[in-house]
Amino acid sequence: MHARVADVMTTDVVAVTPDASYRTMAGLLRTHRVSGFPVVDGNGIVVGVVSETDLLAEEAEQAGEGRQGWLPHRRHGRHAAAGELTAGDLMTRPAVVTSPEALVSDVARLMSARKLRRLPVVDGHGYLVGIVTRSDVLRVYSRPDEEIWREITQDVIADGFFTDPHRLTVIVDDGIVTLAGTIGSVVLGNNIAYQVRHVEGVVAVRDQFTYPDQT
Repeated sequence: MHARVADVMTTDVVAVTPDASYRTMAGLLRTHRVSGFPVVDGNGIVVGVVSETDLLAEEAEQAGEGRQGWLPHRRHGRHAAAGELTAGDLMTRPAVVTSPEALVSDVARLMSARKLRRLPVVDGHGYLVGIVTRSDVLRVYSRPDEEIWREITQDVIADGFFTDPHRLTVIVDDGIVTLAGTIGSVVLGNNIAYQVRHVEGVVAVRDQFTYPDQT
């Protein structure tokens, strides 16, 4: 089984509209203990994301200027004090989103590559249906190494590629998989490694296969 975002996402999402004030967002952060919000338009379509980092960065920027009044807002070329800024001013757009059907393993790689702590989950029309966080994703990666090893050797290598797993070496250590041994072709080795990367709980794959013309 491969976990999908729908299996781990939260459907009770704290979202804001583009006109939400800085003060409102700061209050929601404290009340709901979240680290950011999807920004949705009047129809519930995701148009951006505002993070706790965005709010803190704006406050630090203005404090660093040493002023109490209006300051040039660098992202939008207009003058505004932090208290006057809205979600529309501060949000990152377009938002990086995912779908309920996406594999958690793929989302984990996306979040790691883009250094994201949360992803809005949208349906095929862009409507907000949930949110998935880094902690949601990490729950999948708590899978025991022995269980991962069994799926790789039996479901992937034996059943998926009709290859005798006893001819190969498969080591799983804290979710890191090492594949070794001599295998029939580069194509077969690459395909096995690709499928192993998509097994739940696999953090990384070390492909150390050798091939007949290399021995």
